[in-house]
Amino acid sequence: MPLPLLTLHEQMIACRACARLVEWRETVARDRRAAYRNEEYWGKPIVGFGDPLARILVLGLAPGAHGGNRTGRVFTGDRSGDWLYGSLHRAGLANQPHATGRDDGLQLTDVYVSVCVRCVPPGNQPTPQERQTCLPFLEQELALLPNIRVIVCLGSFAWDSAIRLLKSRYPVAKKPTFAHLAEAIVGPFRLVGSYHPSQQNTFTGKLTEAMQDAVWDRVKLLSSASFA
Repeated sequence: MPLPLLTLHEQMIACRACARLVEWRETVARDRRAAYRNEEYWGKPIVGFGDPLARILVLGLAPGAHGGNRTGRVFTGDRSGDWLYGSLHRAGLANQPHATGRDDGLQLTDVYVSVCVRCVPPGNQPTPQERQTCLPFLEQELALLPNIRVIVCLGSFAWDSAIRLLKSRYPVAKKPTFAHLAEAIVGPFRLVGSYHPSQQNTFTGKLTEAMQDAVWDRVKLLSSASFA
């Protein structure tokens, strides 16, 4: 990992800017879920993970209470992560289909995964102020990923956050509408929408494996194309 990115990650991990989120992430880490009662939770902000030379940025909402907030790595240790990395593995973008912890050997190729809000929020609902406070971290992270061409937004929250982040530098005449496999060009980036791999979406069939795999088929084509 390049030194500037590591330095930024250290700043993220040390952040205590949002009192409500700090209290909640530490409460979850202290009380723990029964299944993980013998584990030491991470209980701190989550940083991005993946290939620093990636052309594809995958953007989620926030770490899961007993996923990333437990393991210390984004989309790791819960069923959403298994779904995401399983799909990336089928697409040839990950070396294995499961993500259980920071030392599990998972490696991503041409993909970097991050989140809009670094701390787990109560009810998975950050406030507008918390979202705005955290956005500069994503801006700095993106600036240190020089090859990103496509941003895959997992859910409407990530879609809205990506547009909010980019529009001050690359104005858009009309806000693009989120949908699964929706596309929008904002400056030098192509945004692609995907339903979030939450259990609510995967258990109900709103998001199927075929639908998720179609995202990476499209994204791999876009990341190699010239559209700016």
